[in-house]
Amino acid sequence: MSAKPFSHPITVQPEDIDFMGHVNNARYLGWVQDTVLAHWQKLAPAEEVASKAWVALKHEITYRRPAFLHDAVIAETVLEKIAGARSFYNTVIRRGEEVLAEVQSMWCCLDSETHRPARISRHVAETFFGMPAKAKTTGA
Repeated sequence: MSAKPFSHPITVQPEDIDFMGHVNNARYLGWVQDTVLAHWQKLAPAEEVASKAWVALKHEITYRRPAFLHDAVIAETVLEKIAGARSFYNTVIRRGEEVLAEVQSMWCCLDSETHRPARISRHVAETFFGMPAKAKTTGA
């Protein structure tokens, strides 16, 4: 079971555009990172936000349609599960009803000082899933 979707608005900027006149494929990954981090910063307790950092471990992206300058784009992400220090997200990037890209990604939570993997506590996981995290997290 996944958490409630989190929406993050995006405005395409001139620096996002490549030589073909549309958003460069690499920029979509930046949008996913911006969205996942905004989700964490919005829902996690302030002390967790201050003491943790995130790094991407894996992205699998399917591009469906191009985005263009000044498009109003929404990235909607869903935290699917937490496993120890790892979190698994599905993100869909849309322009209106059109799906522009779909991204499955895995992230690792790090202790900000040591840069070592840091498990997500049950209490923090419950913040994201809105119910006891026992059903949503694994010890792996």
